[in-house]
Amino acid sequence: MASLPKRFGVLGLTLVAIAGCRTGRNYVSPDGPRYAGAPRASTTTDYPDSTRLRVVSFNIAFARHVDSAIALLTSEPALRGADVILLQEMDEKATGRIAEALGLGYVYYPAVLSFRTQRAFGNAVLCRWPIVADGKVVLPHVSRFGRTQRTATAATIRVGSRLVRVYSTHLGTMSDLAPVSRREQLRAILADAGQYPRVVIGGDMNDEGVGRVARDMGYAWPTQHGPSTHLLGRLDHIFIRGLASPDSGAAGTVLDARGSSDHLPVWAVATLDK
Repeated sequence: MASLPKRFGVLGLTLVAIAGCRTGRNYVSPDGPRYAGAPRASTTTDYPDSTRLRVVSFNIAFARHVDSAIALLTSEPALRGADVILLQEMDEKATGRIAEALGLGYVYYPAVLSFRTQRAFGNAVLCRWPIVADGKVVLPHVSRFGRTQRTATAATIRVGSRLVRVYSTHLGTMSDLAPVSRREQLRAILADAGQYPRVVIGGDMNDEGVGRVARDMGYAWPTQHGPSTHLLGRLDHIFIRGLASPDSGAAGTVLDARGSSDHLPVWAVATLDK
């Protein structure tokens, strides 16, 4: 029988090996993989108002319940007819299905290919306005255990004659990263957004207070207050800069995800200068 110290040594090495084992393959290139589609031709004519943007952010929980998510997005008054939808925990097939059902254009960049499911995991931007440019921002700090990365999917959309830069992101979890690391992840997105006059950033921030970083950089935080969007707190948020919020009631949380996710969707309305 092995001595007690040796047995604990073997156990310790095993735990280290498990902790250091990658759970997915990181897509480290900022250029791809990339999936995209155009909106239906009638989409912009159906909604002629180009001075307001209704933005929705929704983590659909590994895209497991796409049909339920489509039903929610098409029937819930606060979500129906959204101009921009920011989705997290998506794969390419689910993103395409939702975009087609809503008649929206989209761009999707996966962050990781899961070894367990052999499905991609990443963020998408869906929009009824033309997407004229897009990209992926690889965020600092891989996860503590799976060594997987986080990213933001970026899209520049043309709303009438104006351009708006939009980001959908999913910051590291509480178990995988310290709060200071999530702040640095958000700062990486803010740095990329610095060259654009009108910006929307939304997603699963995995942190109730990380929005203070955006607020200190001049962003409005319309979703700061409200109910928990997850069992762990109010984690899902939208930040805007270079746009205005028309009134205090121009943001909210849908209180029933109808079985489509373990997160609740949040929304905000922003106005563009004329």
